[in-house]
Amino acid sequence: MAFSLMNLAYFLGACGLLVVSAELLVNSLLRIAQYYRLREFVVGFIVVAFAAIIPEFFIGVNSALNQNPALALGNVIGANIIDLTLIIGIITILRGGIRVETKAVRSDTLYMFGMVMLPLLLMLVYQKIDRFGGFVLLLGFVFYVSRLLSQEKRFTKRLESIPKKNLIVHIVIAAIGFVFIYFFSILVVRTASVLASDLNAPPILIGLFFIAFGTTLPEFTFETKAILTRHKYTALGDLIGNVVARSTLVLGVTAIIYPIQADYLLFLTSAFFMLIVAFLFTTFVDVEKHILVQEGIALIILYILFIIVELNIRVLEIG
Repeated sequence: MAFSLMNLAYFLGACGLLVVSAELLVNSLLRIAQYYRLREFVVGFIVVAFAAIIPEFFIGVNSALNQNPALALGNVIGANIIDLTLIIGIITILRGGIRVETKAVRSDTLYMFGMVMLPLLLMLVYQKIDRFGGFVLLLGFVFYVSRLLSQEKRFTKRLESIPKKNLIVHIVIAAIGFVFIYFFSILVVRTASVLASDLNAPPILIGLFFIAFGTTLPEFTFETKAILTRHKYTALGDLIGNVVARSTLVLGVTAIIYPIQADYLLFLTSAFFMLIVAFLFTTFVDVEKHILVQEGIALIILYILFIIVELNIRVLEIG
């Protein structure tokens, strides 16, 4: 037991260092985007969302290189569920409800739902995501990004500029953050693998809860700041972009390196939950055109239910 607690401490420490590095990178890239006065929603999707999933990207790459891609699958599903329940629920409560007037944002949620379904369909049909499936996911990612860039002119609000003298500093900090993320992601994968062995838990379960919590902390920080400073489209762009990039880019690259397989029952139940919360989020934004406070509370309760169900399934498997 003491040995497991020590490895848990190592794992949590690695996650903490990864989170700090990711926040360093996100903040620096946001300042660089301010200098070039990019549009708000595009900043949320391309700049911040891409930076936020870099830890997950490297975790996926390193887990595949270690022939343990179930960690990446669990991380993607768990992080997507956290984004679409806990994070959106909390920022909705903080804002007192979020109204979505822009049609492009609402339609983007429909594409997000489609991209979430894509890896799930591949797993259901083939029982794994092989290299062919990985290329399919990457094509979905390219299609979504090209569609978003074609709509850039529909978002007119731009970020405020920063002085040029600060630009070089932020570029250097971003580069340092990128290097730190790479090395700490290797540490997270190694300590997570040891922890899974100690706890006799399948890697997908470690990814669903432990790694997913760690990798979504920078997003939670950014989106909370964005919503409190009334940059709601930056927050929504970040959230939608994170979900899409994880489901396509991260899983696609991981599967190309090494085919993804996992504990099938845990995958089915967690994937089912992800599909439900993605559907609810899409319905709130695209159909109702808002997310009410009570809906945000319901999403948080849904995440608690997800934890209870998954842990009970694991207990039944052991028993």
